[in-house]
Amino acid sequence: MKLTHRQIEVFRALMLTGHATRAAERLHTSQPTISRELARLEQVLGLTLFDRIGGRLRPTARALALQEEVERSFVGLERIAATAASLRDFAEGRLALACLPALSQALLPDAVRRFVAAWPRAGVSIRAQESPLLERELSEQRHDLGLTERLEAPPATRSTLLLEADEVAVLPTGHPLLAHTVLQPQDFADQPFVSFAPTDPYRPIVDALFAQAGVTRQLALEADSAAACCALVRQGLGLAIVNPLTALEWSGAGLQLRPLTMRVPFSVALVEPTLRVEHPLRGAFVAALKEAAGALRERLGSAVGT
Repeated sequence: MKLTHRQIEVFRALMLTGHATRAAERLHTSQPTISRELARLEQVLGLTLFDRIGGRLRPTARALALQEEVERSFVGLERIAATAASLRDFAEGRLALACLPALSQALLPDAVRRFVAAWPRAGVSIRAQESPLLERELSEQRHDLGLTERLEAPPATRSTLLLEADEVAVLPTGHPLLAHTVLQPQDFADQPFVSFAPTDPYRPIVDALFAQAGVTRQLALEADSAAACCALVRQGLGLAIVNPLTALEWSGAGLQLRPLTMRVPFSVALVEPTLRVEHPLRGAFVAALKEAAGALRERLGSAVGT
């Protein structure tokens, strides 16, 4: 006899329920059928998979080990089923996007709005991921498009510059420094400052600029994202320097932004996989991204007076 998919299905149902009757209910069959298929499975494998104790089936160590491999196979099947369902529910298919968390909150939502207006039945899946895991997933061709802050293309992808701007200062509403239209390093002297975490790539850049200017800040607070920095600033706990996209999303309602005399470059790159089959709507979404980036540049220019 050969191993069959039905026997593996019965085995999985038994592992999940621990009882032949419940397994039969799960598979819409009879308890004798379940018992018969289990006996055949054990015969084919030459293994005892369950101990029969008090009317229940207790899996043996070999059954537990086998279950790990079975579950991996079923996860693959479930992913195939989910993909098929998405293709059925969305006539034009689902576009898979990956980006940094900050970009999933600013820029990308406007691009999705523009895209959906043109393709209302298309599905969009957004995965927010930090570097370097983001770049690794893009290299592995897991997504149709990616947005990163790194201009260098990950392996097996091509990268184009989508947006370039400078980081800005964010201040709580009513702060005296809002009287300045542009802030210079000396304006931050002895001011409470909300820094990025030491592992953030922008932290050493900002620290070096203040060190070169000989400016000492009060560095009591750190946060691991631009949004968290803005939230602390809005509470009046200090000043911060963050990317302009997040600053725009948080501006107003207790927080204002100002440009800087010192440059802290911020870039957004569009990453396209070169080995993955191109999604038929990828070009349409790239167009929506470019429109959203243009609109954001206009908003930023108005906000900082350029």
